[in-house]
Amino acid sequence: MENTAAAAAAAVETSVTVSAFDVSRRPDTARLVLSSPKPPGVREELVGVVRKAFRPRARGAGAGGGAGRPPARWGWALTALKSVFPVLQWGRSYSFKSFRSDVMAGLTLASLGIPQSIGYANLAKLDPQYGLYTSVVPPLIYAVMGTSREIAIGPVAVVSLLLSSMVSKIVDPATDPATYRALVFTVTFLAGVFQVSFGLFRLGFLVDFLSHAAIVGFMGGAAIVIGLQQLKGLLGLSHFTNSTDVVSVIKAVCSALHDPWHPGNFFIGCSFLIFILSMRFIGRRYKKLFWLSAISPLLSVVLSTAAVYATRADKHGVKIIQQVHAGLNPSSAKQLRLSGPYTVDCAKTAIICAVIALTEAIAVGRSFASIRGYKLDGNKEMIAMGCSNVVGSLSSCYVATGSFSRTAVNFSAGARSTVSNIVMSVTVFIALELLMKSLYYTPIAVLASIILSALPGLIDIKEAWNIWKVDKMDFLTCLGAFVGVLFGSVEIGLAVALAISFAKIIIQSIRPQVEVLGRLQGTNIFCSIRQYPVACRIPTVLTIRIDTSFLCFINSTFIKERIIEWIREEVETSDEKARERVQSVVLDMSNVVNIDTSGISALEEIHKELVLSLGIQVK
Repeated sequence: MENTAAAAAAAVETSVTVSAFDVSRRPDTARLVLSSPKPPGVREELVGVVRKAFRPRARGAGAGGGAGRPPARWGWALTALKSVFPVLQWGRSYSFKSFRSDVMAGLTLASLGIPQSIGYANLAKLDPQYGLYTSVVPPLIYAVMGTSREIAIGPVAVVSLLLSSMVSKIVDPATDPATYRALVFTVTFLAGVFQVSFGLFRLGFLVDFLSHAAIVGFMGGAAIVIGLQQLKGLLGLSHFTNSTDVVSVIKAVCSALHDPWHPGNFFIGCSFLIFILSMRFIGRRYKKLFWLSAISPLLSVVLSTAAVYATRADKHGVKIIQQVHAGLNPSSAKQLRLSGPYTVDCAKTAIICAVIALTEAIAVGRSFASIRGYKLDGNKEMIAMGCSNVVGSLSSCYVATGSFSRTAVNFSAGARSTVSNIVMSVTVFIALELLMKSLYYTPIAVLASIILSALPGLIDIKEAWNIWKVDKMDFLTCLGAFVGVLFGSVEIGLAVALAISFAKIIIQSIRPQVEVLGRLQGTNIFCSIRQYPVACRIPTVLTIRIDTSFLCFINSTFIKERIIEWIREEVETSDEKARERVQSVVLDMSNVVNIDTSGISALEEIHKELVLSLGIQVK
């Protein structure tokens, strides 16, 4: 844009006479434009979108034919299969060395995933086995369809909180647990359908409506809400509120403290919370001991269960999880409520869970893909996540996505492919078959401590401070999401963040920047004199840049009035100070890529005002 302004201003300043252009050498552009093919219709565009999702273009010569010719039908089918199942591409070059690394990573991942899954199921107000089910089926589906090599699939804290807070408003899990479970499975199915649709029709931009600032604020608020919810398990309370806002939780805790409670729950929870955090500190301090932080939750479950069993602490008020159903995931297809009075509410919850789950998974996957130096396919990730949740909803699983803490452990353990997810899934399945009876005496307080230990990673104060330094309006979005989740609900926090984000876009569209440009001494570079005071104005020439890509009805009046006002002030100032009057105005519109009739009218009025009324030349 500076070069455009420089060229226009230099032409006015030096008054160089340009020779006439030989019109005979100019191509017949009018004929070329008028004879261009018609744009495709809506039907053709939809068919093209689906074709691109499953039939990518052939790269040069292939099995189906030479370069420039489409491959045979079987070639298209093979290409489609490889597109949907990336395992068919990298599986051929998979080595035993990579398998050995993936087995170790998968076992390490399972040691962290088993206790976390039980804790997150408790957060979602489901029985413990449902968290383990979610760590069996979705990882298997993702392993053959996903493109991230490091991401670990399973239940996560934020999505568990979303489900419990939103589905509890439809049906109370305490009074009707069977219907509550059915609605959770229905939400999971619909969330998977939405995610597949996002990937299939290239609707990934919908995820971008939640800006980075909104996610930082939402995650921070959700982390505090999750932590407050764990007071029920940490204090061994029997009655607690279903609300997630801070005020309701504090009131519930204060009222529950008057009831009998056993300090042993608090002692167990705090002791193992300190133990897990200490192991994590050692693992981060000494990279070779990273496995300590990975197995510390499992060690906490084993040690606390053994301690409660040995001392019979459950007879003295320590809350335990009691029975955990063993065996393979039962089918839940008949429990789905795809019609009836709850369908609309389930769809609303599903769309929010789908977007949040995708946002977290894609952010986690891309961050680790950049470290390893490969690119993540966002649309394939959406399809893989969606299929994982659709299949999971039919096998007693709730919404699964990529977990940052488990993915970090998977990466540190040396995972080379999604085979680590398969190893983790098989390990969790073996635990479901053989070890569930041994979890009878596991204290609920230790599950609360495991969830609490995962929360510090969700609160990113440093990033919030960076947002404040870079963009105050962005920080307002972050703060709105944080306060909305903390003092309202998850839905209110998301609504506030989206409202502020859209308000920011609208304000910037209505009142775009209009800058006066000056030239840097000794160069042909033009820049804003407001941002760079050292830039010098050219005598008798006023160069103005319009900093918006759309000159349309919503901002044309503002831009017109701003430009005319500046020029009138410039003319009056020149007359008062008896200096050289502005003779030419250069409008730098290199940023403008779209203009409507209102924008054209505004330019015509600017031209009329300057040329006819003020006698100023417009370039």
